[in-house]
Amino acid sequence: MNSIDFFKDLAIIIVSAKVFGIIAQKLKAPQVVGEIIAGLLIGPCVFGVVKQSDYVSLLAEIGVVMIMFGAGLETNLKELVKTGPKALMVAIVGVFVPLCGGTLLYSCFYGFEAVGSDGFFRAVFIGTILTATSVGITVQTLKELGHIKEHVGTLITSAAIIDDVIGIIVLTFVIGFKKPDAKPILVVRDVLLFFACSICVGILMYYVFKFIDKRHPHQRRVPILGFAMCMFFAFAADRFFGIADITGAYVAGLILCNLNDSEYIARKIDINSYMIFGPVFFASIGLKTRFDGFTSSLLLFSLCFVAVGLITKVIGCGLTAKLMGYNWNESLKVGVGMMTRGEVALIVAQKGLSVGMLDAKYFASVILLIIVSSVTTPIVLKLLYRKSHGSKRTDDEQTEVQTQ
Repeated sequence: MNSIDFFKDLAIIIVSAKVFGIIAQKLKAPQVVGEIIAGLLIGPCVFGVVKQSDYVSLLAEIGVVMIMFGAGLETNLKELVKTGPKALMVAIVGVFVPLCGGTLLYSCFYGFEAVGSDGFFRAVFIGTILTATSVGITVQTLKELGHIKEHVGTLITSAAIIDDVIGIIVLTFVIGFKKPDAKPILVVRDVLLFFACSICVGILMYYVFKFIDKRHPHQRRVPILGFAMCMFFAFAADRFFGIADITGAYVAGLILCNLNDSEYIARKIDINSYMIFGPVFFASIGLKTRFDGFTSSLLLFSLCFVAVGLITKVIGCGLTAKLMGYNWNESLKVGVGMMTRGEVALIVAQKGLSVGMLDAKYFASVILLIIVSSVTTPIVLKLLYRKSHGSKRTDDEQTEVQTQ
């Protein structure tokens, strides 16, 4: 493909992604679902108008880096510290149970292989995809119901943020172990060294940006420099430490998230991400998804993948909440609120494809999980809150009768 054809493909991708994204929003589904479907329709699976190319792949890679940088910028570190051990425990168990569930599922379908083999790492990677939580839909549902600021709503939001951090760390370790010359002690060393260097450099960069931000508040030079920092961290993470570039981008966002102008930086980054890079990334997922190898066995795997993805989050997060003193209704709300999947699951799957740990045919399973979880979570949450309110009214009525 030459550069002229790429401009045509880019125009088709942007328009179709936005049109289907708007349609998805009208149907109360996440916009990313529409953008993925657009990629499926214009790609080789259906009409074949656009083909995957190196140009599209490069833009998609920039897109995923920008998304993770934005996620880091929007993280509230102070809130993470305040939430305490409860949100941390919910997040840890909420990552561990799906990780084990996904690994076991893949092994049951395709065989149990020795630890350290390619098959073993493929199984673990399927589990890694299931670890991430997309809390955006849950937050929007809680806002509509008027419960976002209640204790359970705060617990879900905080646990989901910590969940994503842990998920990225797990992804970093899994990719590190997959390398041919990888040794466990060296992988651990590289990961720890990366985070140690990130803390040291991050503290320095934070004060540099704080000084610049104080002298030039709300000026474009701040987000421009922030974007350059994001790109460098993504490069350094991969080149010097063998860690996923998205991890470096996320850490860069975390470093700047406490600046006074962090929201301003996020808005400026989001403009580019929203207009070009984000739609290209999500549409590229559809472009890479293939159904020519979609057999009845893979369909059964996809259905089980969705079931395991939903159930393991409810069990892991819900039971943890119950053990920490919440009642069954509140525990179910926590579990259901944590079972949505979205951008991070796609990002993890994309990274697995790029390093050879995931076949393109499994994108269909991930997309199905995102669609099902995005639809079922708001419905079940509303039913749980309606039930809890009904029980509360019944208790109030009984108390009033006894008083009379």
